[in-house]
Amino acid sequence: MAKAIASAIGQRSTLIAEAGTGTGKTFAYLVPALLWGGKVILSTGTKNLQDQLYLRDIPTVRRALNAPVSVALLKGRANYVCHFHLERTLQNGRLTTREDVGYLREISRFIKTTSTGDKAELSRVPETASVWNLVTSTRDTCLGAECQYHQDCFVMKARKEAQQADVVVVNHHLFFADVALKDTGMAELLPSANTIIFDEAHQLPETATLFFGETVSTSQILELCRDVLAEGLAHARDGADWPKVVAPVERAARDLRLTFPQDIVRMSVSQIAPSSPFFAALETLKDELHDMNAVLEKMAERAETIEQCHGRGVELGTRLERWNAPGEPAKDGEDKVLWVEAFTSSLQLHQTPLSIAPIFSRQREGSPRAWVFASATLAVKNDFHHYASQMGLWNEPAKTWPSPFDYGSQGILYVPDNMPQPNAPDYTDAVIDAALPVIEASGGRAFLLCTTLRAVNRAAERLKEEFASRGLDFPLMVQGEAGRTELLDRFRAAGNAVLIGSQSFWEGVDVRGEALSLVIIDKLPFSPPDDPVLAARIEALERKGLNGFVHHQLPSAIINLKQGAGRLIRDETDRGVLMICDTRLITKPYGRRVWQSLPPFKRTRDVAVVRAFFEECRKAEPDAVTI
Repeated sequence: MAKAIASAIGQRSTLIAEAGTGTGKTFAYLVPALLWGGKVILSTGTKNLQDQLYLRDIPTVRRALNAPVSVALLKGRANYVCHFHLERTLQNGRLTTREDVGYLREISRFIKTTSTGDKAELSRVPETASVWNLVTSTRDTCLGAECQYHQDCFVMKARKEAQQADVVVVNHHLFFADVALKDTGMAELLPSANTIIFDEAHQLPETATLFFGETVSTSQILELCRDVLAEGLAHARDGADWPKVVAPVERAARDLRLTFPQDIVRMSVSQIAPSSPFFAALETLKDELHDMNAVLEKMAERAETIEQCHGRGVELGTRLERWNAPGEPAKDGEDKVLWVEAFTSSLQLHQTPLSIAPIFSRQREGSPRAWVFASATLAVKNDFHHYASQMGLWNEPAKTWPSPFDYGSQGILYVPDNMPQPNAPDYTDAVIDAALPVIEASGGRAFLLCTTLRAVNRAAERLKEEFASRGLDFPLMVQGEAGRTELLDRFRAAGNAVLIGSQSFWEGVDVRGEALSLVIIDKLPFSPPDDPVLAARIEALERKGLNGFVHHQLPSAIINLKQGAGRLIRDETDRGVLMICDTRLITKPYGRRVWQSLPPFKRTRDVAVVRAFFEECRKAEPDAVTI
């Protein structure tokens, strides 16, 4: 694999590389990347993986090769403390809880000693603490060169280091944010490179779709109103009656949300009835925002922060106008889906491209460079067509390096008998009923991966009751009770725990040894049929005479399922059972294509075979080597 990647780097060509678990994929791309020279951008799926590459994997390979390369870590601006916003927050005392006051004190101390300002270094303040929003900047709230702290800015420092380094470690969100911003004429965020390597490349279609689309939300507008009121009263109290300036905009934003009485809504604009009050409420919001922007324009010279609010207001107004501009062709001729998403207290208006392939293909034009797309899951039964067509990588070479593990002896694929259809109302209860004897046989040590949060909550409720009534002493951990890293640390330490999670635990999770011996998957992970973007994509495929299910939904589900299945065997000494409760794997004609894409485990539908397997594992345990 390293040779193939070295060849792509040398020829400045493209390679799609699927490498099974245990192949040493990270070292396979790092060795040629560090040896070849030139500038390398290395993009991975999450900030955690970025830190792992930067702090552990790259230093290991660099030492082994004795390679004199400089490396920089670059994250999105929300990861760096902002001197200006920290000072303002310390001054205006808008914090509502004692906990936040304590966190703010910690951040204030941290900024005096840190050289990077990266919040990942300050573990005493949780990453999810709301105080971070008050002490970091966004593209909208950054004062740029006008800021008095511009020379000390951690974001600027990180970008300068990235421009000078040989290897820059970023994440996919940052990479595509930059690509999208360059599209709008913003300064180039990532330095130009002659090699770009995407790890966890299976995540790119979703991430790129997010950034090549456009979203405007009522919460952004309400946040702007709060800032306008604060800045107006602070710098131009006599210039306008500020509460009266913002009140109509706030009311219009809330009224727009209330045009959908349901709690959670996802629908395309074509599904909204023409008689719906939504359209009139949207026009009212545009008008009120326009009036507020006119006041801000007059007052802009009073303070930089008011000028900045004006800029934000104009940008939001433009996005609202663009969202449903009558008869306006999509930019660059690309088809887009217009849809709305309502949450409990906010409404988002989305414009999403039907396909990112033409946009991404354009991004890859220009100066020749190497592009490497690496992941454990890119193909469906060794066929890369689905991934290549999503990313616009037609006719590019694609290769697979299979896992060195002996799946036939290390694991079993178990599909239980007598399960109801996955859309049955009591399906999650049936999953728990089928899983309990297997969890007992494995002595806990299990992941239960669900396709919805509702299933996570119901499964947690049932398992809590069942463990109590059966006297089973397995610690139960549920997604949302704590951060992902903390839950995984507790899971490893317990040694016999059961962890229930949804999408965020299907990938990027590495638990080796006996702590994880059973992975239960409730359903094949098909995207929800009511997703407006999916519906539009299927319609577009069918217009071309293709089958939306066969050509899009099924391959996407298989790639997702391979990620979930990949949690089980992480090492040559691992042994375990993959239990998939969805009988469509057996009963549907496409089921064969699904299980043939999974690792070649032995297969059974008999729970007695599973019990015997765990019994055999238990006998071997005292002599087993665990890592």
